[in-house]
Amino acid sequence: MRGKKQIKIAIYKAGLFVYNSKVDVGAISLAETSLQRRINRHLKVVMTMLEFEEYKAKLNAAKPTLEVLRGALKLEAASKEIEELEAMSARDGFWNDVENSQKVQKRLKTLKSKVESYEKLCASWDDLYALCEMAIEENDASMLEELQSEFAAFSEKAEAMRLSTLLTGEYDANNAILTFHAGAGGTEAQDWASMLYRMYNMWAERHGYKVKLLDYLDGDEAGIKSATIMIEGENAYGFLKSEHGVHRLVRVSPFDAAGRRHTSFAAVEVMPEIADAGEIELREEDIKMDVYRSSGAGGQKVNKTSSAVRLTHIPTGIVVSSQVERSHFQNLENCRNMLRARLAEIKEREHLEKISDIKGVQMKIEWGSQIRSYVFMPYQLVKDLRTEYETGNIQNVMDGDLDGFINAFLSMKAAG
Repeated sequence: MRGKKQIKIAIYKAGLFVYNSKVDVGAISLAETSLQRRINRHLKVVMTMLEFEEYKAKLNAAKPTLEVLRGALKLEAASKEIEELEAMSARDGFWNDVENSQKVQKRLKTLKSKVESYEKLCASWDDLYALCEMAIEENDASMLEELQSEFAAFSEKAEAMRLSTLLTGEYDANNAILTFHAGAGGTEAQDWASMLYRMYNMWAERHGYKVKLLDYLDGDEAGIKSATIMIEGENAYGFLKSEHGVHRLVRVSPFDAAGRRHTSFAAVEVMPEIADAGEIELREEDIKMDVYRSSGAGGQKVNKTSSAVRLTHIPTGIVVSSQVERSHFQNLENCRNMLRARLAEIKEREHLEKISDIKGVQMKIEWGSQIRSYVFMPYQLVKDLRTEYETGNIQNVMDGDLDGFINAFLSMKAAG
């Protein structure tokens, strides 16, 4: 280059060595301070370019993973099924069978979501690789911050998609039914149960799942004694089955005038929804039904009629109830769905071949049986006692950020 001199330097960073990196030095003045500034500026640019090269290498390493994911997700079969279902939907008289048409549309939506999620992930890879090449070609260090945040999001989505391929259980793809039970401890435990109820509602909202209330029993002064919700969405049960168990809370109680520290327990039961009644047969002679008046809010009619339903499965002693609907028949159907879900969850967890093998086991909501501890005082920590995964950001966890715990559990199970 005319009118300028160049010197050559070597740059080393994290195992990478760049030889003969050229620095332009003005021919008019070679003052030491001016030269140092130029070298420093060049060093900064070169170090940033090295980071771009590192990200480029990471993206190249991730490319085979995308191909493996494609096979694991069975996208070719999914695309073929989408074509078949769309052709079925276009036939005359398809919408006359409301129940079947709803099932087909639900399945179609699930398959399309899976394919679109993978396509978006691949598009994200393409965009990131193009960003790396553009930045390197133009020596544009300003793109690094955008690359870092986008790559982190890409890695998180890829890991979540990889973990979804591990959900191979019989009921993993089903909706999830969650039941919350306050442990011993009165108002403190009931408030803790309501905090967990909110946490899982917020987790569902973060993931775009729909939540349906099946049963709700208010606490004496605050919180809830028990509640049951259904979280609807693909793989809801597969992800949430890791949450089944007793959850322990340590905090300074807002209900204690002396400001003492309290330990409370609440249980979360996670069950798969069984959409096909034929999968889990409920024999009438095995069921005892009680009807009673609903408690709590719900309008005049809900409290004046015996619309609430409680079912007891005699062979196992399992009890389910529903009182949120105004109709006795709707509450009865909710109870039947919950009972099928309870039986299916136990059957899967205990690796039983048939429902008649199930023996009733009551979950102990007490010290020593917890799966996770939530400590607010004297320090802040949420720790899973099965996987050892932990985080100090307890507020995020209570706002539904549970993916770290869920992913750690799935990884542990996959590792055997």
